[in-house]
Amino acid sequence: MKNKREGQLERPTLEQLEEQLQRERYKVRYRYALRTTIYTLLAVAATAILAATLWMPVLQIYGSSMTPTLNEGEVVVSWKGGNFERGDIIAFYYNNKILVKRVIAGPGSWVDIKEDGTVYVDGALLEEEYVKEKAFGECNIDLPYQVPEERYFVMGDHRTTSVDSRNTAVGCVSEEEIVGKLIFRVWPLNTIERVK
Repeated sequence: MKNKREGQLERPTLEQLEEQLQRERYKVRYRYALRTTIYTLLAVAATAILAATLWMPVLQIYGSSMTPTLNEGEVVVSWKGGNFERGDIIAFYYNNKILVKRVIAGPGSWVDIKEDGTVYVDGALLEEEYVKEKAFGECNIDLPYQVPEERYFVMGDHRTTSVDSRNTAVGCVSEEEIVGKLIFRVWPLNTIERVK
């Protein structure tokens, strides 16, 4: 500032210089913290997307073929893996869609379904506490049916509406078609639990 009397610039005081220095240091720290936070969030988001794509796909349920176990609109997490056992719920590709069904029998097993919907695997009655109403459903395969090698026989829990391995339109599921095994329901929040 010019001194009105003398026509000269005023020199800042030591306190003013220290305040300005603190403001500049604060700006540098703020920018560093902001930049670090943004990079961290981007890294976390990229990791989450990579994990969801490669190891733990997140899926939303459509339709009623798995009720009452899974209902339309619920969001589930699956795990990509190669060991699928009887009773596991899996997601698999079918005609550019992803279907969700329960594994009933593995490769080489014999499946027989009676007119009342009772299921036998390798001659033994299949205990299905997850099925509320048994039904023969849309079955056009010759019974008893032997599951081909490297394939899985799958059925929906809502037997009257589910189109699954009982119908040649879907057939048995190969390992290459499987997206993963459903392990956890995450939405809606009041239903968070393991998928059984």
